[in-house]
Amino acid sequence: MLSPRDLPNMLTVLRMLMVAPLVYLLLTGRYPAALALAVIAGLSDWLDGALARHFGWQSRFGGMLDPLADKLLLVAVYATLVWLGELPWWLFVLAVVRDLVIVIGGYVYHKVFEPFQPEPTRLSKFNTVCQIALMWAVLIRLAGLGLPAMMVDGLILLVALTLVSTLLQYLLIYSLRARDITARRGSQS
Repeated sequence: MLSPRDLPNMLTVLRMLMVAPLVYLLLTGRYPAALALAVIAGLSDWLDGALARHFGWQSRFGGMLDPLADKLLLVAVYATLVWLGELPWWLFVLAVVRDLVIVIGGYVYHKVFEPFQPEPTRLSKFNTVCQIALMWAVLIRLAGLGLPAMMVDGLILLVALTLVSTLLQYLLIYSLRARDITARRGSQS
């Protein structure tokens, strides 16, 4: 039976269910509707987080589901925007490679060193905000709401910079942690 505590997770699932219609709207050229759906998805993301924090309705499941929903939305929309020629392919590849390196690195860290607890850094959170801003900027432009191309180009560069920076940051953080664990294990032998 569902309770009010489940509302943040239900909003997250709803956001995940919005991905396919959003991609469909983009592929069929219904850009104002796609923008509206993206705004609704963004509001649902804000609302589920606000509810979880305000009422203490956080859960381990929600903590894993929410970033997954964000990634699903961003990957699907970015792939579609690349297909439509609105974003450069290299940016999409960079975003996917970064996420794969982090996930594979987290798995290896978990297996070799200690349980991996994903901890987004401030820079990583900023990167997500930049990626969302770029998505919305392209959708605003496609919907005909007049956004300068220079703004979209600037956001593309900012997203690329933060993708590379966060990848290097995570590699450094977990390499140093792995080194410290290895040193402690060596001193205990």
